[in-house]
Amino acid sequence: MPFMPAPRTRPAAALVLASALAAVGLGPAAAPAAAATIPIGSGSYSDTRPAGTSGPTTNTGAPVTPKVTAAAKSRPVPTNDWWSSLAFQRYGDNPYSTPMYGHPLTYQATAGGLDVGYPTTPAIVGDGRQYEFAHKRDLTIGLTGLNSPDTKADDWSDWTVTPYWSDGTRTLRTTIGHGMPFVYAKGSGGNAQITTAAAPAVFADQGNVLGITVAGHHYALFAPTGSDWNISGSTLTAGLGSKDYFSVAVLPSTGALATYKKYAYSFVTGSQAAWSYTGGTVKATYTLTTEAKEGTERGTLQALYRHQWLNTTDPLTTHTYVSPRGTMKVRESASFTTSQKASPVLPALPKSDAVDTARLRGYLNEVANASDPFSGATDTYWTGKALGRLAQLVPVAEQIGETGTRDKLLGLIKGRLQDWFTAGGANEFSYDRDWKTLTGYPASYGSDTELNDHHFHYSYYVYAAAIVAQYDQAWAADSAWGGMVKTLVRDAANASRTDTAFPFLRGFDIYAGHSWASGHQGFAAGNNQESSSESTNLSAALVLWGSATGDTALRDLGTYLLTTEAESIAQYWFDADEQVFPSSFGHDTAGMVWGSGAAYSTWWTANPEEIHGINVLPVTGGSLHLGGEKAAIRRNIAEMERENGGPAVEWRDILWEFQSLADPATAKAKWDAGHAGYTPEQGESKAHTYHWISTLDRLGAPDTTVTGNIPTSAVFTKGTTRIYAAHNHGATARTVTFSDGKTLSVPARSTATGTGTGGGEPDPDPEPPTGNTFQLRSGGALTTATGGTAGSDTIASAGGANHDGTPYQPLVYEIRGVNGTLAPGASTAFRLQVDAGTTVGLGQQARISYDLTGDGTFERTETYHYFATDPVTGWEEYAQSRGLKASTGTLGNLNGGTVRLEVWSAIGNGTAKLQTGTDKSVLVIPFS
Repeated sequence: MPFMPAPRTRPAAALVLASALAAVGLGPAAAPAAAATIPIGSGSYSDTRPAGTSGPTTNTGAPVTPKVTAAAKSRPVPTNDWWSSLAFQRYGDNPYSTPMYGHPLTYQATAGGLDVGYPTTPAIVGDGRQYEFAHKRDLTIGLTGLNSPDTKADDWSDWTVTPYWSDGTRTLRTTIGHGMPFVYAKGSGGNAQITTAAAPAVFADQGNVLGITVAGHHYALFAPTGSDWNISGSTLTAGLGSKDYFSVAVLPSTGALATYKKYAYSFVTGSQAAWSYTGGTVKATYTLTTEAKEGTERGTLQALYRHQWLNTTDPLTTHTYVSPRGTMKVRESASFTTSQKASPVLPALPKSDAVDTARLRGYLNEVANASDPFSGATDTYWTGKALGRLAQLVPVAEQIGETGTRDKLLGLIKGRLQDWFTAGGANEFSYDRDWKTLTGYPASYGSDTELNDHHFHYSYYVYAAAIVAQYDQAWAADSAWGGMVKTLVRDAANASRTDTAFPFLRGFDIYAGHSWASGHQGFAAGNNQESSSESTNLSAALVLWGSATGDTALRDLGTYLLTTEAESIAQYWFDADEQVFPSSFGHDTAGMVWGSGAAYSTWWTANPEEIHGINVLPVTGGSLHLGGEKAAIRRNIAEMERENGGPAVEWRDILWEFQSLADPATAKAKWDAGHAGYTPEQGESKAHTYHWISTLDRLGAPDTTVTGNIPTSAVFTKGTTRIYAAHNHGATARTVTFSDGKTLSVPARSTATGTGTGGGEPDPDPEPPTGNTFQLRSGGALTTATGGTAGSDTIASAGGANHDGTPYQPLVYEIRGVNGTLAPGASTAFRLQVDAGTTVGLGQQARISYDLTGDGTFERTETYHYFATDPVTGWEEYAQSRGLKASTGTLGNLNGGTVRLEVWSAIGNGTAKLQTGTDKSVLVIPFS
């Protein structure tokens, strides 16, 4: 493994959370005045660490302060970022940086300047448990003679940073960032100098513009107009004259030089994201600011990650890059906008008659009446876990009328929160003026010495406080205990860029779409995040806290963070579309994501149950987004059981709950068979697990295709029945409207449910085909006849190649002589039963073509996104709901026309089956 083991028995996580309220006057507006205790409402924190404790240190225990220039001294340093090793010197013998993964480029600061690489070939390391696109230097950007004693952070914005070098004679600044194919350099005291790792091959020489190839990667070097690049072996220099700027770009191909030259002197000066939530939709705009060093061009090029380009309609170029997160696609603009359905959040699953009241009451009493409900927890992490366990049971107790138990649980939560929120006792929060951070003591897992996991630890405190606020608004007031809650939020997920006491979004990497765990980022593999689910726990907590306290800005921030990270988790941890992990990796899930790749591992164990479960816990009403990728859940569980040599034992409750988000009945059967003799995971309880699994068995799995117009709403589907749920934190009744038109009246401070029809689950008793519904028959026919004999056809292997969008050895089904009138507003529909058996990494794709007059010319074709099958034997349903990938032409009436269905393997290296002869596998055309 390229990462260094840490003294943890629990993983480091990095988190996606944010929160507003940096400018409400709570806590220090700047570094606090010298005082033992800083009061915040009814609570307080200290400005001095408790005796015998430590703040940030090097790896040998020496105290360390931020490594920044004088220009940046007054700014809160963004720890837990992709570039934090520039400012946090974790290793005493490295005053520069460890490798930093910007994507597509990688970087490392050295005495002579900035090492730059573009890794395009993954390596499988760690006994096959990790894939990495490790940083490898292609070239160094510097100045002639530069020999700096250190590198400091001089400036930064949402996803860019400017490292600074000075040796007393020469000064260099470079601006780098996520998604940036350019490095923008400003230097004085020497000529521009590029030193390559091997002798470069020149493919273009235009004087001040030079195209070179190094290690198979193409770069363009841009010096000021009037200058000229000189080549001497592996050293390339250019005089800057009266100018102080030059730039370097990695090119997707040599033919892209002219396009990149257009933007070479449009220097990026900053980056900023803006988000909004309206009516169930989250939108975000990512903008770079630029200045023209030559000419008037102010545009630029940006490479979008997969989680971004999947959710934008902005035009993209044909240029792409390789990255550890899959293909990055290039946009020719200084901004782009994404739009996503908001991820659902509920305080708890709604009440259902599937729960036996007496049984649940017994489980609740086991927790509420325990001799020590906090299980001996003393540090921030384990105290948080205990708070989370109790908080999950408060609304559950209320549902069955156990108000006494509810209030007892609330009392326990309040008491422990108030204890931590008051300085001077055995536990407290302490503010560090140098690092502009609030640390809880007793600390754990490097939350003090490395500034790890603050977003992750504090998520439990904010979540528990949000549940309290749901029942006791006075307790949550700023003048009472809400002020301390918001101070924790400011530390972990501050939405303000002007707050002088805490950095902007400490844990959340706004362009990468997820959080990072390590405060110092001091690893060869970059930064890491293990427990993505504990990261989203904070986002969900912000939604609930903001909803309960009427803080819509904080609520909407939480919604943005949760929705964004949910997509990133699906793609980068669970490889939901099977387009991110290298084919050589051999795993369906990652326990940890690194800057350089991902690993099937945790910080503390190789136990498969925990590798799979760490990105699920804690299971809450903020976990429902996981149900949007049911095939990925099935692959995940199947892999866990293969690696584990059988079903889960140690963390069986977490994994049952996870499985219930895709297959509730299967999870319920496992609970029924195995609930008697297990010990709950430390953040779980039998009460919560029983309620969760039984409720989903009754409601069905989450249906994330439909959203409500408030964040605290969710939809579930069982067969063709949808269950709509919403929680109203407000003091008056309100009507919640869902994206499919369903409305739900929700009383004040209550959860309500309603039913409707729809959903994407296969119909267990489908209607027989009608005149526009065609069964598939082996041999290639489409027919309206019923009563066929169920069979199957074999879909040929994709041969390990990518045939996404292009039929490859397809199965073809056709019917001719069709007459029909195009139905207004109707569209093609299909449900195809497919099965990959136990083969991993297959995806089937469908194209429907219409020849309106039967003359051999297809006037309309529709290609749908492929369906990634799971490696579990059994039919799965591929439907038009996967979405239209591409279409040509327009539909009209059929007059003796031909309808053709083609099905092929878009990806994978193995055959699959397509069911025929049954009304469960049909094509429905939009004609009457």
